[in-house]
Amino acid sequence: MRLLEFTIYSDSEMEQLGENIASIIESRDLVYLIGELGAGKTTLARGIARGLGYTGRVTSPTFTLMNIYPAAIPIFHFDFYRLEGNDLDDLGLEDYLEQEGIALIEWPQAGFASADRAGSGVLLPAEALFIRIGLTDEDYDRERQVSIIGQGERYQDKLKELQSYANPSHR
Repeated sequence: MRLLEFTIYSDSEMEQLGENIASIIESRDLVYLIGELGAGKTTLARGIARGLGYTGRVTSPTFTLMNIYPAAIPIFHFDFYRLEGNDLDDLGLEDYLEQEGIALIEWPQAGFASADRAGSGVLLPAEALFIRIGLTDEDYDRERQVSIIGQGERYQDKLKELQSYANPSHR
């Protein structure tokens, strides 16, 4: 399994990484964004949206559960942090995953939880880009470590493309 790792030193570098990711994703792709509160998941999503031509405001869908951004490829930006019980079923996730567009999912862990946690057992597809953003020394003012794994052949090929981009930190 291919793993790419980046050290990110600023919000602008995180957005640049997102723009690079936007250049390799296509309709019906699935991107899981994993990391603590404040790690930079929404900043990365903003970069992906910019890379796909969306110029409006990109915000965390923590309270709305989903934002839709009309871009070259529609972007369905989910945040599962507050989900419980049957919320995942009620969201109609499968409908969005079947549409033309890409899905960015912050806190996807709720979709991988037990059937008790996820209502009727709706589970997210295992094939996706998994992007983990980690804090350095638990310090929100320091650099971030970003690890990207492609689960499934389709996403492994995308990582090969992404690897052709230099580390956005240029350090």
